[in-house]
Amino acid sequence: MVVEAEIVKLRKFQEFLRTDDKLVFQDLLNQCKLYAPYASTMVSTIKEVPLLFSMLFGQHKKIIELEKKILMLETLATKTETTVPARAIQGPAEKAEANIVPTNRFPC
Repeated sequence: MVVEAEIVKLRKFQEFLRTDDKLVFQDLLNQCKLYAPYASTMVSTIKEVPLLFSMLFGQHKKIIELEKKILMLETLATKTETTVPARAIQGPAEKAEANIVPTNRFPC
């Protein structure tokens, strides 16, 4: 299969990467394998193009998923800021201060 043959070539690049980078590169190759069957329907005289396109597609999909998560977290943070009144946030600290009993054990 073309995908496997090209991945063997790409592994030579992976050999020279640092350990952390090797994991990133392995994830990229996994994206390639995942979407290669779909990309193979592309007509290209350059056999690497479908592989690169499948990698690019996988990365773009991850970016979109992360953008959705960030938007959701920002929305939750905004709702929390607008629904929690300032008094409620300061309430527990004020209660703690009220429970402090001054003592004169050490006269000045």
